[in-house]
Order: sequence, then C-alpha cells, then structure tokens
Amino acid sequence: MPGFGEKFAACMVERARASGASPQKIDETARLAQSLKQMYDNPAINAALTFAERFPIGLLASAISAAILRRR
Repeated sequence: MPGFGEKFAACMVERARASGASPQKIDETARLAQSLKQMYDNPAINAALTFAERFPIGLLASAISAAILRRR
C-alpha cells in the first residue's frame, strides 16, 4: 500500500496534537512514527512482522481444530 508509512506517521502525530500532548511528547511521537515507518519500508522486516502477527493465531486455530476433529 503505497504511502501507508507517511499517512500512519502523520496520523500518529496528529492524534498526539489533538489529545493536547506537550511539545516534547509530540516530538517523541514523531520520532517513534519515523522509526516505525523506516522499519515497515524494509521488505524483510515487513514480512517478518506480518508473519509474527498472524502465525500464532493460525497455530492456535489449527490446534483447536485438530483437538475437536481428532479420531477416537
């Protein structure tokens, strides 16, 4: 999704501003948003994070399904 990193970072900073955060907290949020954007721009890290988000759920669903459908 092209431009996701920039939109996400801008949204993070805007939410910090809207919540009435101090300028120091807004700067900290902007730095965090920039570091997250750089991580997601790296395809290897992006793939690893995507895998790590979904793998535990799939493993749990498979284990529950196997337990329910096992033969006696």
